[in-house]
Amino acid sequence: MTTLYFVRHAHSTYSTDERARPLSDTGQADAIRLLETFQEIPIDRFYSSPYRREIETIAPLAEARQQPIIEVEELRERLLAPGELDDFQGAVTYVWQHPNENPYGGETNNEASQRIRIRPFIDELVEKHPDETVVLGTHGNIMVLLLETFDPTFDYAFWKSLSMPAVCRMDVKSGEKADIHVVPLLTNTN
Repeated sequence: MTTLYFVRHAHSTYSTDERARPLSDTGQADAIRLLETFQEIPIDRFYSSPYRREIETIAPLAEARQQPIIEVEELRERLLAPGELDDFQGAVTYVWQHPNENPYGGETNNEASQRIRIRPFIDELVEKHPDETVVLGTHGNIMVLLLETFDPTFDYAFWKSLSMPAVCRMDVKSGEKADIHVVPLLTNTN
């Protein structure tokens, strides 16, 4: 059995440059606090979205474990719109309610799910890292789309309830049902 920890990035400073957006001061403090959440958990590998805010979120943990962070495009956030949105929350609500539509010019939920080939992506990780513990640094929308593939209770309402950062644990064997639960953050400030 492989254990995957999905880590949603901590709070970031808004910028239209999705890839370069850094963590805010609060986000940086919360990234350090993740060390307490994971203090008793052995970790074999770290994978991350190539986006700066996600790398900065798991970097203190990877550095403490003296492990490199492997960047993978599959874990990047979905493009909701090519520019700034007047009503971000309204746009997210719409695309979750209409998984095959995105009138804002970005990926639909189904396109984002197909882009990362969700189940094959997880199966590849499990086959590559059997009986290991792997941290996957990612983003809220993509994380929930991944989890929803395995358990439909991880949906839009769950996404809305997520803090920044947030951690979910998945225990899985290749091609089998996964056991998923939210990991409480020991000292989260949000």
